[in-house]
Amino acid sequence: MEKKHYGILSLPVIVAALGYFVDIYDLLLFTIVREPSLQSLGIDLNQKEMVIAASTKVINWQMWGMLLGGIIWGIMGDKKGRLSVLFGSIILYSIANFLTGFVQDVQQYSWARFFAGIGLAGELGAGITLVSELLPKAKRGIGTSMVAGIGLFGAVAAYFTFKISGDWRLCYKIGGVLGIMLLFLRISVTESGMFKHVQQRAGIIRGDFFMFFQDAKRFRKYILAILIGLPTWFVIGVLVNLSNQFAKEFYDGNKIESGRAIMYAYAAIAVGDILIGFISQYFKSRKKALYLFYFFAIISGIYFFSGNIKNDAAMYAACAALGFSTGFWAIFVTMGAEQFGTNLRATAATTIPNMVRGSLPLINLMFVNWFQKANGWDIVKSAIYTGVIVMVITLIAAYFTEETFHKDLNYVEPEELIP
Repeated sequence: MEKKHYGILSLPVIVAALGYFVDIYDLLLFTIVREPSLQSLGIDLNQKEMVIAASTKVINWQMWGMLLGGIIWGIMGDKKGRLSVLFGSIILYSIANFLTGFVQDVQQYSWARFFAGIGLAGELGAGITLVSELLPKAKRGIGTSMVAGIGLFGAVAAYFTFKISGDWRLCYKIGGVLGIMLLFLRISVTESGMFKHVQQRAGIIRGDFFMFFQDAKRFRKYILAILIGLPTWFVIGVLVNLSNQFAKEFYDGNKIESGRAIMYAYAAIAVGDILIGFISQYFKSRKKALYLFYFFAIISGIYFFSGNIKNDAAMYAACAALGFSTGFWAIFVTMGAEQFGTNLRATAATTIPNMVRGSLPLINLMFVNWFQKANGWDIVKSAIYTGVIVMVITLIAAYFTEETFHKDLNYVEPEELIP
């Protein structure tokens, strides 16, 4: 099969990066506009329990939508093609985000974010799969890092869009319009040649989610691929998202904005995601690059809890350092795509990151219910123990994970090279 090679700044890479940019803009927007949006829907911000209940409901519905969407779009990506997901998912989340700008109560808000979550779940996995299959293996790590790195600046765009407009409803509508505009760019993107070749072959099962659980080796690879990404959402979902609460424990008189902390963290994550592609290329190894960023995460976590954060500037800097250390998102998703054959690759690359996102409620369960409520620990001690457990699980999973840097992706499951 003759394969056309693309460069790291080719149209498929740029369009995938812009798609993920819009995806992250919409994904993080609720976190940034949470308080003003809930207040305008009748939630008293002085009632802490009411705020937590409403915000948790909305974000949980969004995450459940992403879990469901990850499976739906992953299966569709292997059955119908990578481009079908890139078109279908963006249409769904663009409409859902535009409609979010018109919600009138928390229940409507939750439903809107649920359907947006379903749509948002398909963007990264399909984009990473397409870029991985179109680029030569010597460049695919850098290409996928460019997709994630550029895309993650969508969080920065979301923060400043709200700061400039001051209108949370308008921010959601802008996200919807950006998505529809992106559809026109997608028209000129080509489908993966690997997928088209597999599609033409009879007898190959494509997009069967249950295949991950029918073979011990494949199941092991799938679970390990999920576990190596856990620190990302512990850092964002707990440490950065609750940075204002941690600041109250560290020093008096803080004025930390969670939205601003997330903006700094995601800007740093974007830099890390771009850099890790080149580091992986230098080491000729995905795992060595991953270990380096795990080391950064451990050092950043130690600093976060060291007692040296005494003012807002130091807290924002700590959030940026934590963000940079989790800038392995691109390599993590790429490794997930590289570990499975062409007939399951989109399903793997789409479900794996969404399983990690879906782990946040479980991490919060350990953080809040097990440690804070059951043991009566404060937020700092609970976070330290949660972080240690997450990091130990991740390091063990990384050790047993396959190195995929030099792997040829032109095969199907069960492993069989495509002629």
